[in-house]
Amino acid sequence: MYNLVIDIGNTFSKVALFDKRELCELHIVRDIDPKALSTLISDKGISNAIMSTVRPDTGLEDFLEKNFKYLEFSTSLTGLINNHYKTPQTLGLDRYAAVVGAAYVFQGANCLVIDAGTCITYDFIDGNKNYYGGSISPGMNMRYKAMHTFTGKLPLLYPDLDYRAEMGNDTRTSMLSGVQNGLRYEVEGFIRSYFSTYPNMVIALCGGDADFFDRQLKNSIFAQSVKAVPDLVLIGLNEVIHHYND
Repeated sequence: MYNLVIDIGNTFSKVALFDKRELCELHIVRDIDPKALSTLISDKGISNAIMSTVRPDTGLEDFLEKNFKYLEFSTSLTGLINNHYKTPQTLGLDRYAAVVGAAYVFQGANCLVIDAGTCITYDFIDGNKNYYGGSISPGMNMRYKAMHTFTGKLPLLYPDLDYRAEMGNDTRTSMLSGVQNGLRYEVEGFIRSYFSTYPNMVIALCGGDADFFDRQLKNSIFAQSVKAVPDLVLIGLNEVIHHYND
């Protein structure tokens, strides 16, 4: 019997099936509702289900409660990590799931989780599973959209992962330099700051733009510490199922 794990983000949704701790099937879709979900998981033999969502009610929770052993995921669930966040009720479920996943994948290690999605989140969890918080920053596409939306003449651009120059020589390349080099300097600055206190830290990358950061950091002094774990949020959610059912 499978565990059904759903992660609904701002842009995409992930629907995954785990056989115990093995990820067996993954679907990434723009939108998901009960009908679409039924099609994806038809005749899959699912027992447990869990969901993390950053969107308003999708109607999925009722569907999951009626059809499976559904575990409602929230930051009030205890025993997985030591959550010291001052306002746990405002903590994004994707951030919480990611640090739970990091605590499992990198057991006993200090870990900085960088989730590069619509927003970029930096969350630190130490080797004793203590989580205090982190940082939230605009994501890459959000930065391009903001420059276009809040100015009169700047065009709407999209990421160019092949762009490498330090300095732009026209409007387009100047914007590429500002956003993509700016992000590189930002992430390296965060990492350097954490490394000053935790020199043996692991850097876990996940999220839709993780490939961009992976490329950038592979050419940095932090390369040996970088671990790409694209399904970290899903892994964390699956660990919650195991914690409450094993």
